[in-house]
Amino acid sequence: MSRKNVQNTLTSELLRKLHAAVLDIVAVINRPQGDEKLIREAAIPLERALFPLLILIERFGPIPIGELADRVGRDYTTVSRQVAKLDSLELVARQPRQADRRVTEAVIAPKGKEMADAVDAAREKMVRALLATWNVQDVHELVRLLEKFSSVLQQN
Repeated sequence: MSRKNVQNTLTSELLRKLHAAVLDIVAVINRPQGDEKLIREAAIPLERALFPLLILIERFGPIPIGELADRVGRDYTTVSRQVAKLDSLELVARQPRQADRRVTEAVIAPKGKEMADAVDAAREKMVRALLATWNVQDVHELVRLLEKFSSVLQQN
């Protein structure tokens, strides 16, 4: 009796389908229209270019500016200027990192947290509508598998 391992069952066609699905998801997430819709639904006064930075700082902050730049795929100088703008709007604060004072990190400010909370509520409403026809077990399975895939991606 032969034992098949997972590697033997991963066909090129299946891996192409996985890649295509991931590319489709990334494309939708990266569309400016999605950010604009969330900004509108949350009723927040924020430039679209600053929006992903605010959300990432709220989720992962305090976060070094360099890491933030990597996460959004922009250069350090651009992100540093944009974080300065968020700081001037009192949405975030910049501070030296505790472990290495040469590194500047961004942390969410109370006004920024309020905006991020409004975005979360708008996003939840939108996702609930998208998943309205799904059963709860499928949603749990989707979350479990996406978390598993995300974990593997981050290790590489």
